[in-house]
Amino acid sequence: MKKWVPIATGLLAGFVAATISFADFSHSTKTAAIDSSTKSDAEKVYVPLGKKDDYYLFASGGHSGQLFVYGVPSMRQIRTVPIFSPDSATGYGYDKETKKMLGGYTWGDFHHPAISETNGDYNGKFLFATDVANSRAAVMDLKTFTTKDIIKVPNTSGPHCAAFVTQNTEYLFLPTRFSVPVGQKYEPLDNYSKKYRGVMSALTFDQKKEKLNIAYQVALPPWSYDLSDAGKKESGDWAVMSTYNTEEATTTMEINASQADRDYIVLFNWKELAKMVKEGKYEDVGGQKMIYPEKQKGGIYLVPVAKSPHGVDVTPDGKQFIASGKLAPSMTVFSFKKAFEAIKNKEFAGERNGIPVLQYKKVMEREVNPENALGPLHTQFDDKGMAYTTMFISSEIVKWNPKTGDVLDRVPVQYSPGHSVAAEGDTASPDGKYLIALNKLSKDTYLSVGPSHPESMQLIDISGKKMRVIDTVPANPEPHYAQMIKADKIHTINVYPKDPTNKDAVYKQSDTKIVRKGNEVHVYGIAMRSRFIFDSKAKRPDEINVNQGDHVFIHLTNIDFDEDITHGFAINQYDLDMEVQPGQTNTLEFTADKAGTFPLYCTNFCSALHQEMNGYFLVKPKQ
Repeated sequence: MKKWVPIATGLLAGFVAATISFADFSHSTKTAAIDSSTKSDAEKVYVPLGKKDDYYLFASGGHSGQLFVYGVPSMRQIRTVPIFSPDSATGYGYDKETKKMLGGYTWGDFHHPAISETNGDYNGKFLFATDVANSRAAVMDLKTFTTKDIIKVPNTSGPHCAAFVTQNTEYLFLPTRFSVPVGQKYEPLDNYSKKYRGVMSALTFDQKKEKLNIAYQVALPPWSYDLSDAGKKESGDWAVMSTYNTEEATTTMEINASQADRDYIVLFNWKELAKMVKEGKYEDVGGQKMIYPEKQKGGIYLVPVAKSPHGVDVTPDGKQFIASGKLAPSMTVFSFKKAFEAIKNKEFAGERNGIPVLQYKKVMEREVNPENALGPLHTQFDDKGMAYTTMFISSEIVKWNPKTGDVLDRVPVQYSPGHSVAAEGDTASPDGKYLIALNKLSKDTYLSVGPSHPESMQLIDISGKKMRVIDTVPANPEPHYAQMIKADKIHTINVYPKDPTNKDAVYKQSDTKIVRKGNEVHVYGIAMRSRFIFDSKAKRPDEINVNQGDHVFIHLTNIDFDEDITHGFAINQYDLDMEVQPGQTNTLEFTADKAGTFPLYCTNFCSALHQEMNGYFLVKPKQ
């Protein structure tokens, strides 16, 4: 025992000495410093396993008709949500409900997403989308990230100037890029100025039924309506949209639509328009309530602006709206307050197409022209009210102060940004942490994949005085616009709850059955790890027998109430496919027009016995 005492004493003394000599007592201080301002770019975007991103990014997929969902700051793509186009990965457009929603269209051109709002802030409940190609609007439920309704909007052609929502989601407005004759009847282009109209639609959304409706439409002049934004706070009853081709040109547009020095920002009071509808001040056009502004005065005004503007964006405090020049190398700041005073005092510079034109100098606050910055397209804001404008031609983002016009910083991006999106950027209270440049070209940025390259998104840290590009990722075509929302505002469900009112749903194996009604065959089946059961009492529960020519309905319920255990259902060589998420019931409806023997199987890998999750679809030939 005595021998151990000096040994232990020596070890303890050595440990104390080593601790004093080499231990890093400044560890906590250094960590704090790294957390605040000394992180490398890689550290700023790194989200370790077990942690999640701070924001969702919802980016439009352009002519893919899809929505791409990313996490920010990692910029990892989390999900592709089909909206206007069929998607075999999820069976969207193949099952009965989504096939009916798509209405026979095979593609869409999705430009500008908009998140539902409460008091001017994103509420995280729904996301709206519009289809420029086929004049449709859609709504996505952010609890399930699935499309719930699509509506075809008549009398319109190409709602590019959409979607934007009012500050409590009272309305979703859809102005259009193209003018057409009302009712889209045949009409020679020589009659363009007299017979064509650029119709704007006001849609409402029933949250309980998850249904879109057309409240009314406005027959605006035959111009092109480009981008738009709703007012906030003191301007909350108003909205603005940019126009070009007020020349009313019908050919060689790149020249003829750029002749005039001035186009307009359309300023309208949506509450006044709703009041007109309530008072019956509209005309019935194909079942729609159409307001003609030259006949019903008092709701719409024109504000002159430099030729062919692109974006028009309302500042977070709702006091100003900013037009980005596109062809003019400047941003113009207008005052809502001055506009309201000019309207009240009827200080008009005349009329155009029956709509009062406000005097430019009465409404304009300042023109901002950063040196050598070309092609301003779109403006976003941070938490301090500073503006960030994309410059398409000079490939940069310009930070500036809307209240003074001072240019504060510039950062190059690769290349040609169209829109940008800031964290909570379209709301009354932006976060001011990140901005993402949505670039149209990537050129030499990534490994070559042939003549056509991916588009590109660049994450920019805007938390300090100086902007800094901290990440660059390729993007699928085409990131027209996006919305960035705090992750904690999105509340998804883990599984679909049981729905006892759904007559197509089956939750017990013993309730599965195949029912014939004449030449209609209804299959009430279940999917579970790792088998299908269509009729539990049959000799082969995973077999479906029908006659050639039968009208077949396969109602399938996923009874694996387990998060992320999704099943697919496909019939080999029948071009049929659908998905059933945990707890969900889905239906395939089709005619068994091919006789023969067709394997059926689960398309979503769901368990170790996924390969065994199959059966047969037998079609007896006609006699």
